[in-house]
Amino acid sequence: MMILDTITTYKRQEVAAAKKAFPLKMLGQSVYFDRKCHSLSQALRNSATGIIAEHKRRSPSKKIINDQATLPDVVSAYAQAGVSGISVLTDTKFFGGALTDLLLARSTVKTALLRKDFIVDAYQIYESKAYGADAILLIAACLSEAQLQEYSDLATTLGLEVLLEIHNDEELERVQHLPVAMIGVNNRNLKTFEVSITTSETLADRIPDTIVKITESGISEIDTVSSLRNMGYQGFLMGEHFMKQQDPGVAAHNFIQQLL
Repeated sequence: MMILDTITTYKRQEVAAAKKAFPLKMLGQSVYFDRKCHSLSQALRNSATGIIAEHKRRSPSKKIINDQATLPDVVSAYAQAGVSGISVLTDTKFFGGALTDLLLARSTVKTALLRKDFIVDAYQIYESKAYGADAILLIAACLSEAQLQEYSDLATTLGLEVLLEIHNDEELERVQHLPVAMIGVNNRNLKTFEVSITTSETLADRIPDTIVKITESGISEIDTVSSLRNMGYQGFLMGEHFMKQQDPGVAAHNFIQQLL
């Protein structure tokens, strides 16, 4: 079984339990539910660097990345470094995150927050709004066309932006008609976990220019960012490169200064 299948199967069980514990009515009472979201896509369009820095403690491929740096310290340092957005991993079992990480990030910074998780149910989109996200990730490999349409529409209705993640041409064909602000190309092969920037290079021209193009995974060099920016990418999602440093915020600051 592919790791993605394992994760999504477990995620459906998690969501079923969450629905019982925190019905939609309760989510709607959150202090953040009626908050006007920040626009991550606009922040990326207006940015000279387009860095989206991620808070990630561990991953299925790398195990522990950084479980010492505290989330408020990391996200506040990211914001001070001048990132365009912050990605917060909220999956617990596989990535060591939590929904409360999103709450903590929201109470710490005003920067646009992307909830990075495996969305398999509309409930999680309401949940994202309630916990302070500005944007959500939808992974084409996990969802049917009907789900992608439904979830994109629901996010828009709630005022959330969508980062739609693809890995290949076939997935791009399925998603480019959807009303999403951002398309992200994940350079990591979900079957082998190998990373190749060629994936982003190949798909660059095929993504409509009306959509903000984001490249994800394996971004660690200034030259890579410059090269992909020239191909039309406006967002660069960086997780492990910053998080594996002792001080992720300093690492982000130094990287952004070199780009300016």
